[in-house]
Amino acid sequence: MVNVSQLTLSAFDDDVKRRDLRKMKMVATGFLVFATVVYLVCRWQESRGAGEWVGYVRAASEAGMVGALADWFAVTALFRHPLGLPIPHTAIIKRKKDQLGASLGSFVSDNFLAPEVVSEKVQSAQIPLRVGTWMAQPDNAARVAAETSTILRGVVEVLRDEDVQQIIDSTLVRRLAEPQWGPPIGHVLEELLRDNRQLPILDLLAERAHQWALGSQDTIDRVISRDSPTWSPKFVDAMLGEKIHRELVEFTWKVRSNPHHEVREAANRFLVEFAEDLQSDPATMAKAEKIKAEIMGREEVTGLAAATWKVAKRLILESVDDPNSTLRTKVAENTMRIGERLRDDAEMRAKVDRWVLAGTEYVVVHYADEVTGLITDTVERWDAEEASRKIELQVGRDLQFIRINGTVVGSLAGLFIYTVSSLMFG
Repeated sequence: MVNVSQLTLSAFDDDVKRRDLRKMKMVATGFLVFATVVYLVCRWQESRGAGEWVGYVRAASEAGMVGALADWFAVTALFRHPLGLPIPHTAIIKRKKDQLGASLGSFVSDNFLAPEVVSEKVQSAQIPLRVGTWMAQPDNAARVAAETSTILRGVVEVLRDEDVQQIIDSTLVRRLAEPQWGPPIGHVLEELLRDNRQLPILDLLAERAHQWALGSQDTIDRVISRDSPTWSPKFVDAMLGEKIHRELVEFTWKVRSNPHHEVREAANRFLVEFAEDLQSDPATMAKAEKIKAEIMGREEVTGLAAATWKVAKRLILESVDDPNSTLRTKVAENTMRIGERLRDDAEMRAKVDRWVLAGTEYVVVHYADEVTGLITDTVERWDAEEASRKIELQVGRDLQFIRINGTVVGSLAGLFIYTVSSLMFG
């Protein structure tokens, strides 16, 4: 949206230019009037038999009138028909507006958007060095962090919570629930088993089982005491508990110490068969889908999108408002680090320079016509009368000097011609 103050300033500038144009028109017309008055006075003096000096002044004023009128016609013919008469080859800008726009576009394309011109300018600008030097300054890096935070806050505030939650839900949660879980889980498990990735887990389980068995005496005694017949003697329960504990410790030790124990082998076979069933057995796949449905139906999962965005939004807003936040600190540090590398590392600077040059050349080669087309199309959309007035407002004041110069130069030329002819022919 255009700023009201900008419109006011533009209107004020137009008023100033319009007043200056009127003043210069009056000055130029004053030169013409002055030359006309002098000419008439000279003719009057000649009719009364004045001296030879009158001829010189009359010739100068007469030529000044001619020069002033000729240049008035030329300047006026650029913008309108002189005296409103439809004289051929007048009101040039109004009639040739579209051709003028096309010519302006071609001029810009040939002289400003030529690849060699732009490339030379980009190379001489040393953009990476200047940008790097600027970014390496702590104050500038802090400014980049502040502006980045402002932009980030604006983006977060513009986004509607419902839209973001819907995107998260559709791209993450629903996508996660769409495919069958059995086959991919089975495939991953199969790959892990092929690389024996299950062995560390089996080792851990065997070790934990043995550790539990070592300290399970009290638990075994409680179970036996609770479940044994009331008539069973206590010493029998104690002997049975010790026997079970000893056997359990010995069994878990064998499982732990023997990588090829039949329990381990059975666990491996179970995992292999389970991986195959997840990929091919309908019953197992159906059970996996049932588990998936239960998981995805939980409130924690269904509200995952809203919760995720709520937390992320709060963290972002807190970070952008705090000048000492980790986010702004990291942005400033990274900005300075990149700037220092651009400033001090000639190789990196050359690489970035090549990127900038290649990008600029690509834009110029492929989009120069778009830029010049914008100029041409804009001029074509202008109203002819309005375009003529705008152009006259911009350059008309300077063109009035042509009228003034025409009057002065014409007068001098007329005086010179009259003087030379008088000297030659008397």
